[in-house]
Amino acid sequence: MKAFLGREAVAAGVVSRYRLQRRCPRIFPGVYLPADQTVASLRDRIGGAWLWSGRRGIIAGVAASALHGARWVDDGVMVEMLLRNGRPPNGVVARNEVVASDDELTFVGRLPVTTPARTAFDLGRHLPRGQALARLDALMRATPFDVERVAMLADRYPGARGLRQLRELLPLVDGGAASPKETWLRLLLLDAGFPTPTTQIPLHINLHLFAVLDMGWEDYRVAAEYDGDQHRTDRREYVRGERRQRKLPQLGWINIKVIAEDRPDEVIDRVYRALQSRGWRGTLNPRLHSRR
Repeated sequence: MKAFLGREAVAAGVVSRYRLQRRCPRIFPGVYLPADQTVASLRDRIGGAWLWSGRRGIIAGVAASALHGARWVDDGVMVEMLLRNGRPPNGVVARNEVVASDDELTFVGRLPVTTPARTAFDLGRHLPRGQALARLDALMRATPFDVERVAMLADRYPGARGLRQLRELLPLVDGGAASPKETWLRLLLLDAGFPTPTTQIPLHINLHLFAVLDMGWEDYRVAAEYDGDQHRTDRREYVRGERRQRKLPQLGWINIKVIAEDRPDEVIDRVYRALQSRGWRGTLNPRLHSRR
């Protein structure tokens, strides 16, 4: 962390007040970066927010998940802290929430941070449903946490907001999701009424790993995968993916490739027809899928 408190640096003679005000970028009130650094990294912003709090805040939410190793967190994400402050600066969210026990706190690089379980407890309650599951999946992938321990926190705080959503999402958390879009696709399929898919399914040819499918149903040999932008921008990746896609039917698999332009109802139809062709006789959620 390169962020520092301006008044402390001036008092220590590390930087003059003139240089501080003229050369050092300010990222939060009273918090600056060195003169030679023009862009604040996520770590800088998290550390800077903690300094702004008077070293009293506890890093929480998405920022905490990033410190625990979760991916897909932009540098400009809001820094959440457990802190009693009604007027946080832009870029900081202060949550006046109780921490009832030290078992909810840890340290990462000398910064006080909510534990993975407490981080999951907060993510599952405060974010919109789809975003919450994507963040929970990313945290589980980076630092596997005990879902039962998160449920215990829900019992510890019976009046906390968002508990209904949290309890609904906990059984759905899957660290096998390799991107937020994969989480989106899995949640779409679950909401539609399909059986819970297995994630990261390995396929072997002559004992050699040939492919790992994003998600699918091994009993029916039907898979669904989100085709990310890298397959369009990286020619080598595109060719590899096309060859892989052509080989899967020879191995007995139907693979539904989903792209950003696909409508949800189209995706559901394609998966439904594939599973039906392999013998699945389940029914879909009529509220989300009116035609078959």
